[in-house]
Amino acid sequence: MEKKTVLITDDVEVNRVILREILKDEYNLLEAGDGVETLKIIHQNADRISAVLLDVIMPNMDGFAVLDTLRSEKILDRIPVLLISADRSVEFERDGYQKGAFDFIHKPFDGLIVKARLKRAVELYENKNHMKEVVGRQTELLEKQIAQLKTQEKQLRITNNNIIDVMSSVVEFRNLESGLHVKRIRRYSLTLAKTVMNHNPEYHLTDEKVDMIASAAALHDVGKIGIPDSVLLKPGKLTPEEFEVMKTHTTKGAAIIDELEWIQDEEMHQISYDICMFHHEKYDGKGYPQGLKGDEIPIAAQIVSVADCFDALTSERCYKPPYSPDEAYTMIEEGQCGAFSAQMLTCLTICLPEFKQIYASRKS
Repeated sequence: MEKKTVLITDDVEVNRVILREILKDEYNLLEAGDGVETLKIIHQNADRISAVLLDVIMPNMDGFAVLDTLRSEKILDRIPVLLISADRSVEFERDGYQKGAFDFIHKPFDGLIVKARLKRAVELYENKNHMKEVVGRQTELLEKQIAQLKTQEKQLRITNNNIIDVMSSVVEFRNLESGLHVKRIRRYSLTLAKTVMNHNPEYHLTDEKVDMIASAAALHDVGKIGIPDSVLLKPGKLTPEEFEVMKTHTTKGAAIIDELEWIQDEEMHQISYDICMFHHEKYDGKGYPQGLKGDEIPIAAQIVSVADCFDALTSERCYKPPYSPDEAYTMIEEGQCGAFSAQMLTCLTICLPEFKQIYASRKS
């Protein structure tokens, strides 16, 4: 086993000789006669010195001054220093510990005590430094893995959003609507979700969840893929029977989400499912498909429901002209489009100016 290297510093040569004789069989030894030489040797051999035996009373630079320098340079974090002194007072040892000394070796030297204290210091710091290296390597590896996961997550979200765009475009094409409808629903949902996050902490929304709601909002009508053209594209008012068929786009959409293997994020899957299934539920329980009441309706579905209603009112349909944003807001607030929660109506009021900006850019 390779010997460890120890630096002996003492301005009295006989003391160095005694320590050399005690330690020569177990350690490679370096020697210095004062503090200045000590620092020079440490700086030149820091990577291989395992401990320093440091006299306190020396010319040019005493042991305490050396300790102050080593501490400021953080060398004491890697190399233990044992102070050499004949002073056994509590005050002296307190000062030494405060300045960063690991232990003390008192004069006259006892070979057994010198070896025991030095061995303990070397082994403790060796284990400490080894663990620090291990933790450092593990931390570096973990950071690389986290960075890789973030890259994969980002790519997955890009892929998810691309697929969402494709699926929502298919629905828009079948529904004979402009593809800008999906973009507006996303922007309305994003704006409203941010407002809910900022004003209603009880819903526990985060920036990440807000982005998920905005992305998943594009899938709210994906179930219309399964609605017959005779119902989906009928230019006039639907019969009660036809309306019952149309209402199934909620459950069909939820079923489609459950079959989509590409939504690997559990939270994104749940938000997409909730939006598809429950965006036609009403706060008073008079919606469909399950007649949920109040906050039984998932918050993501409540948000998209308001956004979808606002966009439907302000868009032209074969059975109605477009209403202005102010008219749409009044209709929603008065409950002409079904009941919404007080929180949703308050948040809609707050973000109405942004909704108007989105409406104004609807042709862009």
